[in-house]
Amino acid sequence: MSQQTSAVPLPSVREVATTQTKRVNVRATGSGVGAMFILVICTIYFLVPFFWLIVSSTKSQGDLFSTFGLWFAPNFNLWNNLQQLFTYQDGLYVTWLLNTLLYAGVGSIVGTFLAAMAGYALAKYTFRGRNLIFSIVLGAILVPVTALALPLYLMMSTLNLTNTYWAVLLPSIVSPFGVYLSRIYAASSVPDELLEAARIDGAGEFRTFATIAMRLMVPALVTVLLFQFVAVWTNYFLPLVMLSDEKLFPVTVGLQTWNVTTGGANKFLYPLIVTGALVSAIPLLIGCGLLQRFWRGGLGAGSVKG
Repeated sequence: MSQQTSAVPLPSVREVATTQTKRVNVRATGSGVGAMFILVICTIYFLVPFFWLIVSSTKSQGDLFSTFGLWFAPNFNLWNNLQQLFTYQDGLYVTWLLNTLLYAGVGSIVGTFLAAMAGYALAKYTFRGRNLIFSIVLGAILVPVTALALPLYLMMSTLNLTNTYWAVLLPSIVSPFGVYLSRIYAASSVPDELLEAARIDGAGEFRTFATIAMRLMVPALVTVLLFQFVAVWTNYFLPLVMLSDEKLFPVTVGLQTWNVTTGGANKFLYPLIVTGALVSAIPLLIGCGLLQRFWRGGLGAGSVKG
């Protein structure tokens, strides 16, 4: 009696590859869904306070405390709140807004330029004490800003600079994080060959830095500029310590003074405070939107052509 054996067809290489690809796609899809869920939760977490700010800015004093906080009231009161905000106390809020723009604008631009020069020097020049200076910069990053407020106040008081614009501007142009980031980025994205070629062509050190190094460091400098601008714009404790004249206050300190006086007949200030906080956030959104294209456009600027 002969035994008949049936041959089992083996899967082809293409079928095996297809099966493995499907398994990988399933795992990738599962991890992608989990990552997307976490991102959605984080997005909601960060956007809900801002949405509440927008909604509350459209409400009157009565609606602000009597209606649901995360939805609009029947009466749209945004334009009236804006009118009262910009006219209350002879337009004092406008003065605060201009002061904040001065502190943040000058502080971020000058601070970024100084940080770029310091980081470039630490990355591209060899001199005694370079590592020690960089270690001090790293240590300065770890020091809380609030811990420096009292020493800075004593220094400014000695120089008779308290209650002046300089009391806020001078500390704002110092950015240890900017120096650190500029040094790291300059070391990796600014080729020494380009610097040597510029020196051979007769360019001075400052011209080499301004025309070559700074252009290659654009992504890092935009990051430093954004961080410094936001840090100065939202700074509260330093102006509170340094300034006593309300006409020199930034928005953060000014709105807090209104918040302290809310009570009794001044309860109508609550909608103005909320609306003022919304208006003060708009320049930050505009600045981030305008600088994004420089951020993306400079990502490949440090490449070296062969």
